[in-house]
Amino acid sequence: MTELEKMLASLPYDSRDPELLALYLQARNWMQVINVSAFNQIEDRISAFEALLGAIGADVWIEAPFYCDYGKFISVGSGTFIHMNCTFIDNNYITIGKNCLIGPSVQIYTSNHPLKASERLAPNENGGMSYVSSSQAVIVEDQVWIGGGAIILPGVTIGAGSTIGAGSVVNKSIPEGVVAVGNPCKIVKTL
Repeated sequence: MTELEKMLASLPYDSRDPELLALYLQARNWMQVINVSAFNQIEDRISAFEALLGAIGADVWIEAPFYCDYGKFISVGSGTFIHMNCTFIDNNYITIGKNCLIGPSVQIYTSNHPLKASERLAPNENGGMSYVSSSQAVIVEDQVWIGGGAIILPGVTIGAGSTIGAGSVVNKSIPEGVVAVGNPCKIVKTL
């Protein structure tokens, strides 16, 4: 099993694997195009996002700057708006549904690391160090609004039509049709 296959299967993997580093560098090239393009170069930015992301629906609007690890494990449904300065650490699949609103500086993390340093930094057969990680997919269902500065942690699903308050840290899945806020994020209202 390759390190990429391990990563997507939520198994421990070496994040410094050459195949993963090549994908990482390819994503950096597309992000550079996106993040330095003039605002009125809309077609160039759309083309770059289509090359960077795994799937992108119609009428998606993503503001620059935008940051991710690989890009190809992110899918964005039609009609979704992603505000500026978002960071999506896509070491596993990030699926964003249709007609979502993602506020500025939202961070979505799929990656995790062992708590003990001796388990996350291990010698490899080449005499170097392996950086051991694991990952879990994140799903944002249709018509979700995530307020600015929110952080979504690995393995979380946010149910359709829910709203996540600005600055919240979402460490557990949120059902559909609720308002959830805080650190840790808790349901405060059913819609």
